Amino acid sequence: MSPGQIAALVAAGAFVLLVLLLAIPLIKLGRTLDEATIAIRKAHENSDPLFTGANTTISHVNTQLERVDGITANARAVTGNVSALTSLFTATLGGPLVKAAALSYGLSKAIRARRAADEAPKKHVRRRGRR
Repeated sequence: MSPGQIAALVAAGAFVLLVLLLAIPLIKLGRTLDEATIAIRKAHENSDPLFTGANTTISHVNTQLERVDGITANARAVTGNVSALTSLFTATLGGPLVKAAALSYGLSKAIRARRAADEAPKKHVRRRGRR
């Protein structure tokens, strides 16, 4: 055996050892990929009922939103009607009511002033009479 053949034999043995050392992690990696594939398949199978439930929920939410839109439209109409009614009330009765309130306030103030004026001299006279 020549030194070249011995070197080739040692190199071949080292290559076999390297392949054996790399085979173990590759086998573990293959098992990990198989487990990941199984997990993805199970997740996919379990996601179908989830998506079905989500679609049902979204359908119910859309139905409720349509009802809320109707309620909002009705509330908008009622608000417009109340605004028109308020404007009509203010235009027809607001002015006279304000005038009547001002008149009653003025009359009550005048009556109070008159009573105060009538009572002031009496108090003054009484004080003089008591002395």
